[in-house]
Amino acid sequence: MPIKTALVATVLALLPALSSAMCSDREHQAQSCAAGMVWDSAQQACVKQINS
Repeated sequence: MPIKTALVATVLALLPALSSAMCSDREHQAQSCAAGMVWDSAQQACVKQINS
């Protein structure tokens, strides 16, 4: 039973890395930011939205 548990834990630990590798084309990814924040493509990060 411990071998089966270790195998499942390993697979679950590797899933995020595998899914990230499959989506390596950043041009087609949707970016979402928290409320009050907007995506700044120059900085490649969410920044606080400035209301003028």
